[in-house]
Amino acid sequence: MSDNAIFKGRREDQRFITGQGRYSNDWNLPGQVHAAFRRSDRAHGIIKSIDTSAAQAVPGVLAVLTGRDVADAGFATLPPIQPPPGRGGQSVLVPQRPHLAADRVRFAGEEVAVVVAETANAARDAADMIEVDYEDLPVLIGFENAMAKDAVAIHDNIPGNICFDFDYGDEKKTADAIAGAAGVVTLTAESPRVAPTPLEVRGALVAYDAASGSFDVYCANQGAPSFAHDLAIMAGVPVERLRVHMIDVGGAFGARTAPFPEYPAMLYLAKKLNRPVKWLSTRSEDFLTDNHGRAVSLRGELAYDEKGKFLALRTEWLCDSGAYLAPAGVLTNSLNGKVIGAGAYAIEAVYGRHRQVITNTSPTNAYRGAGRPEANYIVERLVDEVAAKLGMDPLELRRRNVIRKAQFPYATPTGARFDSADFPGLIAAAKEQADWKGFAARKRHSRKAGKLRGIGCGLFIEPSGGGGVKMDEVAVLFQNDGTIVIHNVAGPSGQGHETVFPELVGRWLGVPAERIMNHSGDPNGPKLSGAPSIGSRSGMTQGSAFKVATDVVIEKAKKLAADALEAPPEDIEFLNGVFTIAGTDRAMKMTEVIERHASDNPHPLDTIAERPVSMAFPSGAHVVEVEIDADAGDVDVVRYTAVDDVGSILNKTIANGQLVGGIMQGAGHVFGKHCAYDPNNGQLITGSFMDYCMPRAHLLPFINAIDHHVPSPNNPLGAKGVGEAGTTGAMPACMNAVMNALRSVGVTHFDIPATPARVWEAIAAAKATP
Repeated sequence: MSDNAIFKGRREDQRFITGQGRYSNDWNLPGQVHAAFRRSDRAHGIIKSIDTSAAQAVPGVLAVLTGRDVADAGFATLPPIQPPPGRGGQSVLVPQRPHLAADRVRFAGEEVAVVVAETANAARDAADMIEVDYEDLPVLIGFENAMAKDAVAIHDNIPGNICFDFDYGDEKKTADAIAGAAGVVTLTAESPRVAPTPLEVRGALVAYDAASGSFDVYCANQGAPSFAHDLAIMAGVPVERLRVHMIDVGGAFGARTAPFPEYPAMLYLAKKLNRPVKWLSTRSEDFLTDNHGRAVSLRGELAYDEKGKFLALRTEWLCDSGAYLAPAGVLTNSLNGKVIGAGAYAIEAVYGRHRQVITNTSPTNAYRGAGRPEANYIVERLVDEVAAKLGMDPLELRRRNVIRKAQFPYATPTGARFDSADFPGLIAAAKEQADWKGFAARKRHSRKAGKLRGIGCGLFIEPSGGGGVKMDEVAVLFQNDGTIVIHNVAGPSGQGHETVFPELVGRWLGVPAERIMNHSGDPNGPKLSGAPSIGSRSGMTQGSAFKVATDVVIEKAKKLAADALEAPPEDIEFLNGVFTIAGTDRAMKMTEVIERHASDNPHPLDTIAERPVSMAFPSGAHVVEVEIDADAGDVDVVRYTAVDDVGSILNKTIANGQLVGGIMQGAGHVFGKHCAYDPNNGQLITGSFMDYCMPRAHLLPFINAIDHHVPSPNNPLGAKGVGEAGTTGAMPACMNAVMNALRSVGVTHFDIPATPARVWEAIAAAKATP
């Protein structure tokens, strides 16, 4: 069976669709009590006093803690992941984040106090009764306000509210190329702030064992070892005292990677009360405090010659970091722009500058795509602007300027090394599958119906893999009942680990996949290292580690089979799960070898293996067609074609599911998702699903998903990441299609989100312009 074999469904779906999933709120322990948090109702202020007397008097309340009550608890700020040095060799300026604010609050929703009671309702009621007296401070929302010369410093150690200034490429070479070019287009583009909004709200259950001094933590996470490491830093406890359990995760999108400030407080309370403490947030709390995504303002310049050859690209990013720094926000909004650089295009002069700005808003973190969509978005928007200015076909302009297949591996001018891609092939496939040539006729048909029609392409490349670790470790352990339990550290949140990894291991060993069970981050399993499910890396990197492990198992089993067959090991061949003495019909199945040693403890085939971390670069060409009702501003996506190179596909069904989910998330961003703050008082005005526009199934038609894969040479599977590719391609493709339609009625500039009201306003303004 080939690595591209198609499997049906996911093993874990049976559990999920029959209501047998166990999410954070499904875990309970005897004697548990409940926590609730009092949060700041303003965006910026000094805490003058906190009165907890009314809360303490509520029947069933066991404890009320403020920031001053835990001043000596040993809590610490989780430092952000440091990107490479910035301009002038600077490092990120890190603000200290209290887990319960004691002196000052810096965004609406920040944790101020926590209540523990016998019931969840009593805890919530008591939390509402805590009185906080504030002295209001100026509220800084948006880049212009935060970067103003007279703006108050949100943190004393961050002058000007800029915590990091990062650049890359050749500034002078790029400036010279732009100055001498035949033409230059300039564009500003917004990637508005969004909320991750997993279906499962945040929550946790923490129990303390006084005898061992250890904690058991049950909460949604994207990788238990990484989560435990970060929580240990925040709570000031040894990491070996933390047992983070493997549970089902109801959506992640970057919001379940690292612990939040509530969790150290729960550890403290579980130990103080010597009872399990459970907390479940509300949807309103999640909107306020789940680390948001995007919040990037982009400016770009693309220079070209008389024939449309791209000469230079210069970009500038302003990234809203929020009031504090989440672990990966600064890193991904700096490094991924550098890695992607000019995207799919062979441009020799490139320069980029990114500034990370502190504001009185919820912190921003890596969110599906994590800077990849923005990096490709500004490039693709600029390419369409050049095509419009030159009157050229946008696909033909792209074809002329892309990196050729023979140029890979390709060293970019910003220091990255793209492993493989076939951009001309992607463009050709997208052109054919989307019937690009037939668009003119479809546009005429729409015009007759009184509608605008537009078409747009998003050509992209993005990094996958890495993850901040040197090695990924996995284990293959053989049980005495003949089953196999495989262990890895990346926690699944929809990626299908329970299906994919057993299928791979079973295929390589020649063992039925039904006999193999996958455990991710099991605290009762072997101690393994590796990164969580981030950066589109799990299948590629930990799947490759499993390949190393199974190769070791096969070599061990070959020696055991040789003993059983009474032949030298060098005479044993292995194919399709069977060991054979070369040149004979004497054979033994892998399953027989396993079963012969079932009573051995440990089993002689037990294997822990590791593989160095590597990277790969997925790519794709997405084409979108939209139809716009100019009288109402409604935008309908009428055709969507996605041609993707995700390397060798491990499971077609699951890969398609990941792509479609990513496309929906990217399209949802373009057509409505937007966290908006009141600039005067810093209140989140899109704090519920009544105001925050979540994408629905009717947003997109059938997605014509086409595989055009080029295996990566960087890992034994030939795989590339798939989890974020859909989002990265959807943003530029959808927005270019909208702009293509709007240009026909005189609109020259338009930004996300493309909601009906904003589209209608843009059309009306264009019509009113002489």
